[in-house]
Amino acid sequence: MFAAKRRQQAISAVELHVRDFFAGHQIQANDYDLGPGRRAAVPGLRIIAAGPGPRGRCWTYVTAGCWSALENDGHGLEFALTAPAGDVSFVDLLSKIAYYHAGHHLDLEHSMPIGGPWIPGSSCDHLLVSLPYLHGPGLEHCPLPEGHARILWTLPVTAAEIAFRREHGHEALEQLFDEHGIDPTDPRRASVV
Repeated sequence: MFAAKRRQQAISAVELHVRDFFAGHQIQANDYDLGPGRRAAVPGLRIIAAGPGPRGRCWTYVTAGCWSALENDGHGLEFALTAPAGDVSFVDLLSKIAYYHAGHHLDLEHSMPIGGPWIPGSSCDHLLVSLPYLHGPGLEHCPLPEGHARILWTLPVTAAEIAFRREHGHEALEQLFDEHGIDPTDPRRASVV
């Protein structure tokens, strides 16, 4: 009972943080049931979607519930995905990230395959866990009643970019992104390697 109450308080605090950060944006928050056999991995998962507004022209999707799946001494992670449109497919992708995190313990500079393009026709078929550069530390640092959630960004990348990162390091890949001035929400962007 205590764990369920603590989990719900954390989920509510993350949602409030996202709503405050994206003030002036249309916000939708939905419970997401991972389904039988997966439900217990991230109980109470919510996906919060912030539409375009004062902070940018894109949609941003944020998990609320990952923190409680793997928190350590009150500290844990949530994940954000920025997309060019509002679509349920991004909610589904973020739920897959939450489930993957529960089993594989994602963290900064980690990556995960997504089994296909993040948007039909895109060459980006992996996600790279990075700092939320599009939104900054104001979104990243989320205080909770009994700890802190760090909201990290899941950036769609290509398999070639992941291979480059493995060989040259995360910072070298991020430098290439900067040099090429990528639009991280462009589904048709070319690989930087």
